Amino acid sequence: MDAFKVIEIKESVFEDNNRQAAVLRDELKQSRTFLLNLMSSPGSGKTTTVVRTIEALKDEMKIGVVEADVDSDVDAATVARTGARVIQVHTGGMCHMDANMTRQGLSGLDTQDLDFVILENIGNLLCPAEFDTGAVKNAMILSVPEGDDKPLKYPLMFSVVDVLLVNKIDAMSFFDFDLEAVRRRVARLNPKIRIIPISAKTGQGIDEWAGWIRSEVRRWQQDK
Repeated sequence: MDAFKVIEIKESVFEDNNRQAAVLRDELKQSRTFLLNLMSSPGSGKTTTVVRTIEALKDEMKIGVVEADVDSDVDAATVARTGARVIQVHTGGMCHMDANMTRQGLSGLDTQDLDFVILENIGNLLCPAEFDTGAVKNAMILSVPEGDDKPLKYPLMFSVVDVLLVNKIDAMSFFDFDLEAVRRRVARLNPKIRIIPISAKTGQGIDEWAGWIRSEVRRWQQDK
């Protein structure tokens, strides 16, 4: 018989986080606040997309943003110029947001009067995909310069999101990027995913993206 115990820390951490995430979602349901977890690689245009999203919806919703970063407040400063309520969360070196960190961010933001909150998660395609933040829906951005092979390299991320935004389509002619290949690869991983090509720079596709958010927020607030 072995003279030591083996503790599966990863499984324990995930189970505890999932419980906390479920509780947080219930609380958001009570306050009728829709939380969107937005994930991507660094440089995908996430903050620019957040700004475009706020501009498209700010006249009909009260919007807040939780900006998550290992350090700095550059993105929070950018988003604050839109007039949306924003808070910066520093993760102390952690490469993802979990339910507890999300709860702290929402508490600091004070979401009681907000309809829609965006969690701009830390930029990478690995860790954030593993942790339930308590969000109602998950979305990710794949930018054209990153290449169309990312669903093959990071299948979990593409499997856990409800919406894929393919950003920087205005630069499509400069890159060897096959949008139809992305559609096929992602569909094999996640048949129910919604794929929306956008350009955060020019605004192309933002109306469709805003329409999806509008519909989901309405459904969340009306569902008892």
